[in-house]
Amino acid sequence: MTSVDDLVAAGRRLAGLGLSPGSSGNISVRVGDTIVMSPTGSDLAALDAAQLSVLDFEGNLLSGPKASKEYPFHRAMYRRSEDTGAIVHLHSTNAVGVSCLEPWSTMSAIPPITPYFVMRVGQTPLIPYAAPGDSSQAGIIENLDFPFGAVLLQNHGSITSGATMATAVEAAIELEEACKLVLLLGEKPARYLSSQEALTLASTYASSWTATGEGTH
Repeated sequence: MTSVDDLVAAGRRLAGLGLSPGSSGNISVRVGDTIVMSPTGSDLAALDAAQLSVLDFEGNLLSGPKASKEYPFHRAMYRRSEDTGAIVHLHSTNAVGVSCLEPWSTMSAIPPITPYFVMRVGQTPLIPYAAPGDSSQAGIIENLDFPFGAVLLQNHGSITSGATMATAVEAAIELEEACKLVLLLGEKPARYLSSQEALTLASTYASSWTATGEGTH
């Protein structure tokens, strides 16, 4: 089970990697029937286990400082799967860059560019733009009718999930690297994994990929 100490350590790691500039981004863990998350305006490098926001699944603050206005994203991802134990939301440079582009397909903003992206992240839909704090995006995330463990928020950033904080962090790092590759390739002709190759990897590593999500460009 992921603990609040894991959350604090993850914040330091993500900030140390340069993936959480300034006070951007937020992270959380599921603890029983509550969501424990970084407070609003937090520097992820300086989180304190005794000063975290604790919310119920209705969004009520049970203890600690005011939670980020982006808590509905976290709740939506937890509601999609009882196996989800941790969420990472970042404004990392490459993920934000790709979130400004047209998506590769309706089911994934990013093509199956490497086996590691498919294995550790899986298909990553682009969620249409809304102003920060607008809960409409959370409703879209919760109600999409195909499997995924990560999303890009248009012109905003990334959300990754995992059974543990460690897996959510590794997915965030892998997603950032995949986005970096997309931007580096630009308009160059690129060879992606085939649909069958991606499906085989997803099946082997229990990630999400859908054959009908094949890109159109």
